[in-house]
Amino acid sequence: MKQDQPYDVIISGAGPVGLFLACELALSKCRVLILEKAESPRSPFKQLPFGVRGLSAPSIEALYRRGLLEELEIHKRLKNPHVNSVQQGPRRQVGHFAGIPFLEGNIDTSQWKHRLESSTETNLISEMEEIETILTRRSVALGVEIKRGLPLDSFYQTNDGVTVQSGDQTFQSPWLVGCDGARSVVRKLGGFEFAGTEPEFTGYSTKVDIADPEKLSPGRNLTERGMYLQSQPGFIVIQDFDGGAFHSSEKQITLEHVQEVLRRISNTDVTISALHFATTWTDRARQATSYSNGRILLAGDAAHIHSPLGGQGLNLGLGDAMNLGWKLAATIHKKAPEGLLDSYYKERHPIGAQVLDWSRAQVMIMKPNPQARALNSIIRDLMETRDAATYMAARVWGIFTHYDLGDVHPLVGYSVPNFEFEDGRRIGEFMQDGQGILLDFDTKTSLKTLANEYGDQVKYVSGRAKEQLGLSAVLIRPDGIIAWASDNEPDEQSIRQAASLWFTQFIS
Repeated sequence: MKQDQPYDVIISGAGPVGLFLACELALSKCRVLILEKAESPRSPFKQLPFGVRGLSAPSIEALYRRGLLEELEIHKRLKNPHVNSVQQGPRRQVGHFAGIPFLEGNIDTSQWKHRLESSTETNLISEMEEIETILTRRSVALGVEIKRGLPLDSFYQTNDGVTVQSGDQTFQSPWLVGCDGARSVVRKLGGFEFAGTEPEFTGYSTKVDIADPEKLSPGRNLTERGMYLQSQPGFIVIQDFDGGAFHSSEKQITLEHVQEVLRRISNTDVTISALHFATTWTDRARQATSYSNGRILLAGDAAHIHSPLGGQGLNLGLGDAMNLGWKLAATIHKKAPEGLLDSYYKERHPIGAQVLDWSRAQVMIMKPNPQARALNSIIRDLMETRDAATYMAARVWGIFTHYDLGDVHPLVGYSVPNFEFEDGRRIGEFMQDGQGILLDFDTKTSLKTLANEYGDQVKYVSGRAKEQLGLSAVLIRPDGIIAWASDNEPDEQSIRQAASLWFTQFIS
């Protein structure tokens, strides 16, 4: 392996996860190459309504903290393409669990004590193409090299790095990260165990012309044989509880087949006159039992797959990238405390496992049998209550996302609230450079001196905030997670102890 390599990291996959990870690494001055098998980033399945994605609170915060949120445009004109546009006010649907809607008027945000008036939105609509366009533009501006039409064919690793083969081209780097989706080549060739459960259904996402659309009910419809969703004109989603048989068969999706499935599920004789696009998917739920193998790492769908119900896959992957980026960069620059990179798996695997179970639970109460319908009815009643709707919204929007960092303070391990200072600045605006922050509400010279001990890894920010939640000082990781917090006179020894887990001290 050559000592002077042109890249610090090779990423397989130029989807949102791979691109966001590349941005995080390049922000920390890492040299990054992305290999992407697709010649073009454009696809009808990445555009509305196929590519619609609901961004959750952690994803919105991540984009905001890197100065990217303002570039999103679709959410400014579109709330939810799968909901009837006449729904307004407190009865407006803002999410669902297994197709059971929770309504805006039932959500009690006052229960979320650590979200401030200055916080970003809890959820926004975007599309895959919009997100990829923004992240591509940013990654290129940061110096990331993207090679399209070059699939990763094979690789081998040594103690010093990885050699990647793509066609007749060879690339070398100390690290390889698989962000190459549910059928990840990196995962398969890298020897990762992918444990989980097999599917209950084949899902269909289609764009069709229907000769008699009045025969189908609008919105999401659970039937005795499955589910179908009719929202935007000609956009039909179907769930056929065949154990995933059709998806696994890899048979061609024909107009006749889609019509047969739709008629059976909807119990109508509806006629499809044209099939423009169609793809299948399942609720297979699997997760890598480790996110690393030597110098090979996994993120996004390469590390975990599940049903797209609730739209949490993209958010889970973006969270992986935000968590991994600064840790891998610190490792590359030899600024990582012992065990820092290992904390990526320790923190993100439990979050992924929760999402997989959330997906499985939804599937179980959507099954076309009496037991599922009975449970569905109970949950539908519960969803009309404020406590249940608030809980469901918090889970779907990632409000409860938390890492167990072994600290008793109730804020440690959570995303830092977007504190607004008396001069109008907000803490998120200080995070665009990807550094850690020691936030001092009382402007103590000793804390500024302490922050300086960590060089460019931690910067000192001080000032009184409009809402401080009783805090005196907070240590914030580069990914926006609170690593330490104090309600009283800050104890420098406890700060140093917490900081030693995430940063390397250079000045004694």
